[in-house]
Amino acid sequence: MSPPVASAKLTLSYPLYASDFDPQNSSFLLVGGGGGEGRTGVGNKIVMFADQSFVGYQLIPYQTLINSSRKQTIAEVVDIDLSKNEDSVTSLAIASSTASSVTAFAGINSSQEDQDAGRNDHLRSFLLEYPPIKREDAEEGRDMGTPTYKGQTAALGRASLFTTSTAAKRETYQRVTRLSRPCKINGGQLGAIATGLAPEGEIVLFDAKTNGPMGPWVEARLPLGQGVEAADVDIIGLNDIDGSPPGTFAVAYCTDYEVHAFSMTLKQKPNPEPHFSYGEPHPDVFASKTRPKFRSLRFITPHLLLLSQNRPNRQGADLLLLELSSSYQGKVICRKSLHRGINAATALSVTHLASSQTSQSNQLVVAVAGQDTSIEILTLEYAYSPPYKSLKFRSHTILRSVHPQQITSLSLSTFLPPVAAGPSAPPQYIKLASTSIASTVVVHTFPLIPFPPHSSKSTKPRYVLNSPGRSDAATMGLSIIVSAFAIALGAFFLQAFTEIRGASPEYLGAKGWLSQRVHDYIAIPYILENGTSIAPSTAATCSFSESVSVSSSSSIFDQITDTLAEVTSSASDTATAAKEILYDTPEEARAAVSSALDAASSAAAELNAASEAYSVTASSTISSLTSSVAPRASAASHHVRDLLSRHFKYRQQQPPDSEMHNMVIHDDGESGKLKAGFHRPGKEGSSSEVTEFENLSRKEKEIWKQRLEEAGVWAVDEGEAVLKGVFFGSVAGAVGAAVRGAMG
Repeated sequence: MSPPVASAKLTLSYPLYASDFDPQNSSFLLVGGGGGEGRTGVGNKIVMFADQSFVGYQLIPYQTLINSSRKQTIAEVVDIDLSKNEDSVTSLAIASSTASSVTAFAGINSSQEDQDAGRNDHLRSFLLEYPPIKREDAEEGRDMGTPTYKGQTAALGRASLFTTSTAAKRETYQRVTRLSRPCKINGGQLGAIATGLAPEGEIVLFDAKTNGPMGPWVEARLPLGQGVEAADVDIIGLNDIDGSPPGTFAVAYCTDYEVHAFSMTLKQKPNPEPHFSYGEPHPDVFASKTRPKFRSLRFITPHLLLLSQNRPNRQGADLLLLELSSSYQGKVICRKSLHRGINAATALSVTHLASSQTSQSNQLVVAVAGQDTSIEILTLEYAYSPPYKSLKFRSHTILRSVHPQQITSLSLSTFLPPVAAGPSAPPQYIKLASTSIASTVVVHTFPLIPFPPHSSKSTKPRYVLNSPGRSDAATMGLSIIVSAFAIALGAFFLQAFTEIRGASPEYLGAKGWLSQRVHDYIAIPYILENGTSIAPSTAATCSFSESVSVSSSSSIFDQITDTLAEVTSSASDTATAAKEILYDTPEEARAAVSSALDAASSAAAELNAASEAYSVTASSTISSLTSSVAPRASAASHHVRDLLSRHFKYRQQQPPDSEMHNMVIHDDGESGKLKAGFHRPGKEGSSSEVTEFENLSRKEKEIWKQRLEEAGVWAVDEGEAVLKGVFFGSVAGAVGAAVRGAMG
């Protein structure tokens, strides 16, 4: 979150439409507006404000005053009363300034009577001299007063540069006034003005380094066509940047749907030919006919343009970066959506935080005003020459409800790097001025920070509004690390939760992290209403003292068949042997052997008959056995699960000190079957030692849980809570005896 921004506000008696800072001294701000022509009683004025206090002839920023009891205020120091019979100030720009004065151009329409007569001196120039410095006794803090203002405030000239309109109702006004920075070599300066509400839009370029507006200094006229007007215009000098001939400038303008750019020199003949740089494509046949509209544009470098664009139906606004080729063909390389509160952008201003015009490490500060009276402040790190890679806007802060009504203009002060380098340099600031039709002017002050922050005395740092962000690779790497950590943390807590619920084997030992009471409350077994487990159990053989014994029907049939085959074979062998010795024995034994053989043959015949009878009914017997045993096995498993559940609830309902019936589960080592039952305390069994589940070792617990799960009477997701209070032991042969008894 950005720190609070210092601000000062002043309310005047007339609506304001334009503003501009002195490019050499951000202490002074020029604003203009008025009520226009009429009898409303609201005048038309150009006013200069000072947002500084003057102490000992030194300019001290108002937010760093020595006397901290003073409020952060701005004061009106110079004003120019304009005629009430003429229009209000619609646009203005400061052309040049010195230590004592400033020269400005403004758009002010002549009276309606003069316009009807075919004369509209819409371009005006003014000179305003700065007031004397306020003196204060530095030691005692006594105000020494301010001398009477004797400076000159004069109108330097006026001119009509637009082509005279032939329309019946003439409403053309000077919508845009834009000036380039004065060139350092020859001091050349180019100005541009654009029409508003004109039947045919027009842009006029003129030489701004003259004493006053006169016809001969018009450099070029750019007709835009019927019903087409320039939304914004900007100019940048090339001589100080790339060594172009003196007086060479790049000019760009945008209409609602197109962007055009070109270069020109002063005194160039014929008029320059604008190049189409970029256009908003027409929608598809079946799509909406509305298109986004360009609202403002600014040069960042000679090959990089910043544009603001409003979406159709006031659905938001965007910032676009347009890279221009040497032939001024443009392509969008970056797009930034403004915050959702801005449904339409109304004003745009930028300032460069660069140590030099050709520096490769620069930060651009961008201010965008929305129709909701909010202002979004963004920054952009860029290099002064192409290629432009990985450009990204960073939102610095959002100033909400700055004015009571719509914002009409924004102006960021020019940043002048300090002469002193390193820690000895004084604090640096930039200011943002905004005006509204509600007659209010607000100045916000943003402190700058040196970058890098710990530069040596010999190294001159650059100043930024916020520290440049990490590279895309570093940001991506950090995002991956944070995401992986979050996933690992989530998996850790999920594993701990499932262990506590008894739904997974113990790896973390999470059950020991909770008290017994909390654990019993959380570790609720996952048992459905019908007593079955959520997880399907595998087929198993179980034997319990309170349930039926279950064996595989196919195994029983195989055993019976094998036995019958052995008996039949033995009987046949016995008969054959008897026949072979029948004639070799003495006479006395012949009768006894014959009698025994007859008995054996009769038994074998009966056994074969029984085998054949069993074979006839085997298939039906096996079917009935399979259909009856499987439900019994499932019923047995359900019964034990229900038994465990009832045992769990039974123990919860009994007082802690009361004697309770204990459930005992045994493992028959020979048959591998289980047997369970309830017994009174002290009668768990004497054939082998039994141990309560809580007292088993971890390995023994895992073995028993595996046996129970294989038997189909317990599942991992039911948790260990249902096994609490259950005794486990081993009784050899018990299950086998039970099965044999059931079969015999």
